[in-house]
Amino acid sequence: MSSPTAPADPRRWTALALIALAQFIVIMDTSIIGVALPKMQTDLGFSQESLSWVFNAYVVAFGGLLLLGGRLSDLFGAKRLFTAGWIVLAAGSLAAGLASEVWVELTGRALQGVGAALIAPSALTLLMMLFGGNPKELTKALALYGAAAPAGGTAGVFLGGVITEYASWPWVFYINIPIAVIVLALAPRVMPSAPARRGSIDLAGAVTVTAGLATAVYAIVRAPETGWASAGTWLVLAAGVALIAAFVAIQAKRREPLMRLAIWRAPNLAGANIAQLLMAGAWIPMWFFLNLYLQQVLGLGAFASGSALLPMTVAIMIMMIVLAPRMIGRFGPKPLIVTGLFGLAAGMVWLSFARPDGNFWVDVLPASLLAAAGMALAFIPSLGTALSSARPEEGGLASGIVNTSYQVGSALGLAAMTAVASAYGAKELGNPAALTDGFSAAFVGAAAIAAAGAVIAWLTLRTSPAPAPATPDEAPSDRGRDNSRTAEAR
Repeated sequence: MSSPTAPADPRRWTALALIALAQFIVIMDTSIIGVALPKMQTDLGFSQESLSWVFNAYVVAFGGLLLLGGRLSDLFGAKRLFTAGWIVLAAGSLAAGLASEVWVELTGRALQGVGAALIAPSALTLLMMLFGGNPKELTKALALYGAAAPAGGTAGVFLGGVITEYASWPWVFYINIPIAVIVLALAPRVMPSAPARRGSIDLAGAVTVTAGLATAVYAIVRAPETGWASAGTWLVLAAGVALIAAFVAIQAKRREPLMRLAIWRAPNLAGANIAQLLMAGAWIPMWFFLNLYLQQVLGLGAFASGSALLPMTVAIMIMMIVLAPRMIGRFGPKPLIVTGLFGLAAGMVWLSFARPDGNFWVDVLPASLLAAAGMALAFIPSLGTALSSARPEEGGLASGIVNTSYQVGSALGLAAMTAVASAYGAKELGNPAALTDGFSAAFVGAAAIAAAGAVIAWLTLRTSPAPAPATPDEAPSDRGRDNSRTAEAR
């Protein structure tokens, strides 16, 4: 990818709208199925434990292939990958909506994840191409883009409720198709083009990292059934770890790896990505189990359950677009990341006190707003820090890494908290007290994840990052552009 520029083209704001829409949709697709899960469970025959795979099939494919998507974006051009991703996403949405069996549904969801893995890193690369040369506009662009992610996740719950209540659950997938058509019609006219670059594609790396992630998630999800002490659980988990280790070994040996390992020497890159990983590992289980609490314990319908979480969306949008950019300029990213993650943890601890005979106004609303505020504070500064730490020519890789961190955290966090909830009673459908105990345990576990993220961010992030070290193949002029962009994006 060529160095980002900021052309004085009025179409860049239309392009930003499509980029934000893309982020909104790929994250919305993780959550829009939440309200529909009970009906999908009945119609397709999912067990309570396997139900989380409707989420994980998407997230594992999404997270596991993001590095490949970032590499393809750098090689073939972000605009081409952005377009291709929407085509794949639409095809997967059609398959998931038409599914009448479990395996077909999971295949469609995985295909949606493949499309999202092409869209997400190319969208961030396009954003940096459009606004990377103008720090003032870049801050605004990142704020809108950042707000689209958690807003998409929370709004997906509301939209899923409306669609499930007044249409049917397949329409939570069909909704993507007309949106894809609109984006495919507009993107060629407004998105910037970048010339293709020569290079190889690390398929071995893509296969090992995706297989390793899927295997690890499978082991954690299955652990409540097979037993945490069983040989089967630990053998499968060891296989996942071995595959991920093989991925790292492949990256160390290849001349053109999927992920250049030296990129992790960039100041703050690791800390910011860990913050994104643990933030997602806490946030996604929260909305997943909060939605089940609203429906399976409080007895709300699909529409009412989605509406109950709408205040979170409003709070996130206001804080991310209006407050967060100003607070970053005043306090810097590190204090906001740490404070936000602690706020997210506090909100989930509060949710853990929800009662079997509780109500929305006391047991859900205040705690969910506190969690949303924490998420809004931490998301944009951690995202901006992760992106600005990389060299300009590795924009696709940096985008792929930060998106991977978020999606891997989502998958592993939900898998782990599903196991916790099941162990503490969430398997007992029709028993509000047991379900509440299970969901409360999951909230406490998710709070611990968020608190750990806050502590790690405090210990690892530098308030004023030093310039990234030059590599032998990096010219001084490239180094200067990189340092300038880092300072501007910060």
